[in-house]
Amino acid sequence: MASDGTVGTLGIGAVLTAIGASACCVLPLALGFLGLGSVTLAASLEPFRPLFIGLTAGFLGLGFYQAYRRPKCKPGEACAVPANRRRQRIVLWVVTAISALTLGFPYYAVSLF
Repeated sequence: MASDGTVGTLGIGAVLTAIGASACCVLPLALGFLGLGSVTLAASLEPFRPLFIGLTAGFLGLGFYQAYRRPKCKPGEACAVPANRRRQRIVLWVVTAISALTLGFPYYAVSLF
């Protein structure tokens, strides 16, 4: 059974790749608010958006697999504690929500600005 670290690492990977997938849209906006002129730098990441979306889905899929599979440990081990598994699942759902909001930014940004 995976420890809390494995699911946490997969969650971090999912969030980072979701940010990478939306960097073409979020980063220019952030740089514009900061008054920086090299906004087109982030727009060059647009061709890599499908790759980042795929990586995000992969990390989230692995995270859900680790969090929801049946534990393979003996009673008394840390992975058998229901509180640990519950925390893993809560963190995973929070990471999934953050990833979904970040990945969807190019679509709802039009209505925000």
